[in-house]
Amino acid sequence: MKIAIDAMGGDNAPKAIIEGSLEAISEYGVEVYLIGLKKEIIDLLGNLEEYSKLHIVEANEIIENSDNPVKAIKQKKDSSMVLGLSLVKDNTCDAFLSAGSTGAFLAGSLLRVGRIKGIDRPALSPVLPSMKGGYMLIDAGANVDCKPKNILQFAIMGSIYMEKVLGIISPKVGLLSNGTEEGKGNELTKQSHELLKNSNINFIGNIEARDMIYGVCDVCVCDGFVGNVVLKNTEGLASGIMSMIKEEITKTTVSKIGAMLIKNSLIGLKKRFDYKEYGGAPFLGINGIMIKAHGSSDKKAIKNAIRQAKLLYDNKCIDLIRAEIERAEIV
Repeated sequence: MKIAIDAMGGDNAPKAIIEGSLEAISEYGVEVYLIGLKKEIIDLLGNLEEYSKLHIVEANEIIENSDNPVKAIKQKKDSSMVLGLSLVKDNTCDAFLSAGSTGAFLAGSLLRVGRIKGIDRPALSPVLPSMKGGYMLIDAGANVDCKPKNILQFAIMGSIYMEKVLGIISPKVGLLSNGTEEGKGNELTKQSHELLKNSNINFIGNIEARDMIYGVCDVCVCDGFVGNVVLKNTEGLASGIMSMIKEEITKTTVSKIGAMLIKNSLIGLKKRFDYKEYGGAPFLGINGIMIKAHGSSDKKAIKNAIRQAKLLYDNKCIDLIRAEIERAEIV
C-alpha cells in the first residue's frame, strides 16, 4: 500500500509526522510519500538511503488553519495538502493522511478527489470511547444541514467501516435524538428514523446522548451540527475528568500513595480515552481513503492513523461502500 502524508500539517509537524511514518513503515510495511518542505524533512531524516519505502515530494506552500479552506485549496496549488490529494487522484497513492486544517482537507477532498457516486455528502467519522470499546460518531462536523437520505448514507458507511475495519459483526446503529421513543426529535430525526427502520442495517432506534458512553450502539448517526457539538463536549469532558483525577490524587501524601497502588488502572483509563489509539477519523464518502488526524497528533497517533488507512485499504472499504450505496438506490 502507498500512502501520501502531509508532513507539514498539525501542531507537531513535521517531526511527529516523520517519526510516526517511519514507525509505520517498519511495522506495517507501507510505502510512504512524505509531502512538505524538503530541507526540513531531510534535516530530520538524516540518511535517506536507510529508508527504501520512503519518498519525499517537495511542496513549497503550507495551508494554515487560519486560511479560508476553499480559497486555500484553489490558490495554494503547491501546498503539501493539495499535492497529497493529487497523488490519490492520479492513483499514485492509495490513501492520504493529514493533521492539518479540517476545513481545507474536506474542501480539497471534494474538489480534488470527488465523492463516491451516489453519496451526496461525505462525513467526518471519528471513533469515540465507550465502556464497550468504542463507537463511531457520524457525521461529526462536515455537514451542518442534512437531509434524511444523508443520514441513511452516513449510517450505511459507518456500518461498513465498523464491520470491516474494527471487526464488529452486524454493528448496531443508533439515531441520536432527544428521547428513545420513535416519535421523538425534530423533523429531520423523524424522517430519518423511517428510512433507517426500513433499511438493511442493524438499526436499534433512537438513542440519547447520555447513553453513548455505555456503548448502546456501534454507530451513532446524526447531522454534522449535532455531531460536532457532541464531539467537542466529549473531548472536553474526557480531558476535564483526567485533570480532576490528577488534581485529586496529588492533594495529599495519602492520596499520592493510593495513586501509586492504582497506577496501572489509571493508565488503562487514560488509554481508553486517548484519541491516539485510533489515530484519526476517516472522511467517508470520498472516492478515496482520506484520514484526518487530530491537530495535536504525536508520532503514536500518526502511526495508528496510517494503520487505520491500511485497514480501509486491505478490506476494500471504498469498494464496499460504493456497492452498498448503489444497491440501496438512495434517492
